Amino acid sequence: MDRCVVLVDAGYLLGAAASLLAGEPARSRITVDHAALIQGLRERAEADTQQPLLRIYWFDGAPDRVPQPEHRRLRVMPRVTVRLGALTRSDGRWAQKGVDAAMHAELTELARNRACSDVVLVTGDGDLLPGLMSAKEHGVAVHLWAVQAADGDYNQSEDLVAEADERRVLDRDWITRAVRAKDTAGVCPPPPAPRPEIAAILSAPLPEAALAASAERASEAQAAAARNGAAAPADSDAGRAEAPPAHGHKGVPTPKDLAALRAHGPAAERQQPAPAANATLRWSSDRGWVERGGPLGEPPETASLPTLAQLTSAEQRWADREEDITTVGGDPFEVGQVFARRWMERLPETAHLQKLSTMYPRIPHRIDGELLRYAARFGLLAHKDDQIDEHDRYAIRAGFWREIDVRAAAEHTPAPE
Repeated sequence: MDRCVVLVDAGYLLGAAASLLAGEPARSRITVDHAALIQGLRERAEADTQQPLLRIYWFDGAPDRVPQPEHRRLRVMPRVTVRLGALTRSDGRWAQKGVDAAMHAELTELARNRACSDVVLVTGDGDLLPGLMSAKEHGVAVHLWAVQAADGDYNQSEDLVAEADERRVLDRDWITRAVRAKDTAGVCPPPPAPRPEIAAILSAPLPEAALAASAERASEAQAAAARNGAAAPADSDAGRAEAPPAHGHKGVPTPKDLAALRAHGPAAERQQPAPAANATLRWSSDRGWVERGGPLGEPPETASLPTLAQLTSAEQRWADREEDITTVGGDPFEVGQVFARRWMERLPETAHLQKLSTMYPRIPHRIDGELLRYAARFGLLAHKDDQIDEHDRYAIRAGFWREIDVRAAAEHTPAPE
């Protein structure tokens, strides 16, 4: 059949693109416009082979072979078929399992059945060499594409390159049409402007036990620096002991500070002066430090707030899923905004919004847990030890509060006369 097929090893293509654009092969360092990428692959394949496209096969790994949002977007695109292998963690690194075998099987099956005249391989793995040679023996022309290497060298198997019929390089100009590096300087967008109702929280003194733990860490860092014959660097633990926390203001206890206080036991807690009722920083996602109004559950003002699941009908759930697949990019800040927008739009009464707004910066525990579970659908867990990165968590919550602030401000703005 006079038509072409493209087989894409997504791990190679996106990893090499990340190395080229961001300096390291972590796919979390890049943003991909999958629609533009697929269209670019199709146009390039048809131009190089002079044959119409039959299909693009996208091979990738996923935890437990469960499709991630990007896979769900891809498999509903025309002429795209997604094949998933496993994504497993070994020695602190993620690795694909079964992807090479699936590509080899697809390549040999297409050639044996004469389903195409030309095959484009976007991969660098030498394990595909037997499949490539088998396809050639069945009369299929094999085109091997590489992503421009960041160091100017090869990032493909030498044997694979030698055996291919045609070779092309996808250079930086081509890659940047659909892929861009993330701006790591602003991983966590700036939080909303400080509000008067949290002044007591921001001025709350750090617990003495937590301060002692911080001082002990600073002393250890300075002693280690002295043994090495150098002063402690500005960004060391010693330097950080004097600086404001990255996510808040000076004097705000962090979850680690509260954990240090708890480590001193009930006796130490009793020795601490009781803070004012409005001067306690409450962390909604720290187990053991959530103020829930006693053993019976959350306080009434929190428990009365409905969750998004309670506000969402079956039809809306389906529409949400379609929106997640087609329009939500998965940026942590954006994810928080989307969640907050849906929650506010479905509230039966605006009093709930006003009640939540007065709880800033704490998100009620049930809603916060639901927010983080929603964020996990966008692959934020895939490369981070099965938990969302701390910077991403702050970005998710910052996006949530930014959307809440915008709506709350609009509710308070008087209508023009």
